[in-house]
Amino acid sequence: MSRISVRGFAVASATAVTTVGAVVGVAAGGAPAADDNNFEAAAADTTLLADIPAGQQAQVQTASLTQQADAQASAADSAAKKSAEESARLQAAKDAKSKKAAAEAKAEAERQAAEKAKEEKEEAERASRSSVRDASSFSAQGSYTVAQVQAMARQMVPADQFQCFSNIVNHESTWNYRATNPSSGAYGLMQALPGHKMSSAGADWQTNPATQIKWGLSYMDSRYGSPCGAWSFWQANNWY
Repeated sequence: MSRISVRGFAVASATAVTTVGAVVGVAAGGAPAADDNNFEAAAADTTLLADIPAGQQAQVQTASLTQQADAQASAADSAAKKSAEESARLQAAKDAKSKKAAAEAKAEAERQAAEKAKEEKEEAERASRSSVRDASSFSAQGSYTVAQVQAMARQMVPADQFQCFSNIVNHESTWNYRATNPSSGAYGLMQALPGHKMSSAGADWQTNPATQIKWGLSYMDSRYGSPCGAWSFWQANNWY
């Protein structure tokens, strides 16, 4: 690589100009920076700035400094770009981690809420069942009014299921515990077919509405899960 040397400068092939101190015969009043012979040997491939036409010397120095500045600016831009890319990567990873944590927290909160709602529902159902009366707790009577039969049902059917139970009984017998279907032989509040099926709840199934209610509630629970399940089926099919 040829170098262009002059007092106080070493111009490296039009890529850099660096002050190197006084060179041969330029240090006024001081010792030479290097032996002339050694310097000439080291700079055998050196072209003196003085050898370049005077009109081009300033252009050479300016071009060298400009290229050096351009190289430095390019290196700075590359470093800044890499730094920005790394910052973006780190931020993206941080955002992804935050989103994952938020999603997991939300899922956990929803799971806990669902479990709590399930527990509350089960507790309400247990409380509702514990508050109902058994058919045997009612004193037998010779006859019963609709109001009396309905009052018995309210005490035997869980509160949250009573309306569904009542809807079915209204459609089947209008709360007449002696209702008989002349065509099919269905009998009682729930129109059990055949009627004697209700004997599984008590021998007095023909005359005791509490026995019929007990049987009807058991039937709806076992076949449809609940009176409301039976009512949903009834609405779709007009029978249960």
